[in-house]
Amino acid sequence: MASSATSTSFQFSLKPSINLNPISRSESSSNLSFRFQNQNNHESSLLSSSSSSLRLNRSSSCNSIISSVSLKLNRIVASAASTSAVMEEPSTNSSSSTTTDPTIVNVDLGNRSYPIYIGSGLLDQSHLLQRHVHGKKVLVVTNTTVAPLYLEKVTSALTHGRSDIVVESVILPDGEKYKDMETLMKILTKAAESRLDRRSTFVALGGGVIGDMCGYAAASYLRGVNFIQIPTTVMAQVDSSVGGKTGINLPQGKNLVGAFYQPQCVLVDTDTLNTLPDRELASGLAEVIKYGLIRDAEFFEWQEKNMSALLARDPNAMAYAIKRSCENKAEVVSLDEKEGGLRATLNLGHTFGHAIESGYGYGQWLHGEAVAAGTVMAVDMSYRLGWIDESVMKRAFNILEQAKLPTTPPEIMTVEMFRSYMAIDKKVADGLLRLILLKGPLGNCVFTGDYDRKALEETLHAFCKS
Repeated sequence: MASSATSTSFQFSLKPSINLNPISRSESSSNLSFRFQNQNNHESSLLSSSSSSLRLNRSSSCNSIISSVSLKLNRIVASAASTSAVMEEPSTNSSSSTTTDPTIVNVDLGNRSYPIYIGSGLLDQSHLLQRHVHGKKVLVVTNTTVAPLYLEKVTSALTHGRSDIVVESVILPDGEKYKDMETLMKILTKAAESRLDRRSTFVALGGGVIGDMCGYAAASYLRGVNFIQIPTTVMAQVDSSVGGKTGINLPQGKNLVGAFYQPQCVLVDTDTLNTLPDRELASGLAEVIKYGLIRDAEFFEWQEKNMSALLARDPNAMAYAIKRSCENKAEVVSLDEKEGGLRATLNLGHTFGHAIESGYGYGQWLHGEAVAAGTVMAVDMSYRLGWIDESVMKRAFNILEQAKLPTTPPEIMTVEMFRSYMAIDKKVADGLLRLILLKGPLGNCVFTGDYDRKALEETLHAFCKS
């Protein structure tokens, strides 16, 4: 039987657009349903909801979502006349051309707003970094893989024409298994030894692990210093560098310690992907695919047509995928910075995926590989609940397989292991496991604890041998 309706579930269909229609409320449940559709005009409309529905199931986090959405709609709509949030589809047959100005996606968070710069050769444009360095001391945090490739270039960009800037660096071991307290202390110790003050700036140069740890160190050191994200993997460029989630892992689970702490800017130099191994590239595509499944059917359809171009690192296709992904995440983060409800939908497949990473051992599978298998499990469960039709399930499976990503968990994972690790997931509230599941046409999802537990058990048993 389904659990009692003591939890609010959120249904979302936000697309990366400027124009928002009023929400609609399901007549058959107490779910809050946020449906935003693309329109040709620029009409602004306020959110509405049934007061009885809110009275039954309105948590403090639900309140924060509604107030955050209401406050920010006007700013979003006001910019519609001059800026389109949906990028025109590129021609993947043309060769890339060097541009002097980066594409900019803005993350709208009031006085914590910041730009995401996207383009080729951005590390050669020193002014982009220097405008976000507030003091005279910089600590670059990187790892043993990235440092030989880009540390000197980043240091040169930070100090070009600025003899007053002092750059220190700390080079960490590479891998998810080092995303722990011991490694975090190396960053903080280096900062203290270098006598960095509150006007200093931390720079994260690397993938998601470096970004998460550097950001958490910046949030903690002297109770908060500036930091900049320079992501060098697809995973970090389309997801982890945007939105201010920082943290480290514990043996009991992934990302259980951390903080929401926004960067000064995110600088995405697409040239850094030229040195990225194929496996890392595919891992990042799992997050790109996620955006299409949960909120952007048009983007998903584009991916189905252009996956081979992405795997071949076509520069135009890759730039488009990065920009569209950043637009999706920036819009969600601007509406729900601290994951009160809407932002949780960005974790499709992550609850299953984090259990795989924890159970199999950090670093055995890349994050995107675990998320890919977890996404298939979440989609399978959605189908068992009768929330999506078979075609959506097949398309999700096919595109992940086309991207050369795992579609089943490793054999070591048992039903009991999944239960154990999922029980301490960050989305558990009052002992109730809430999941992100697909519901309705492609591009729609729900974040809910109101589902038939039998479907979850069936999915676990279908994907595990024991």
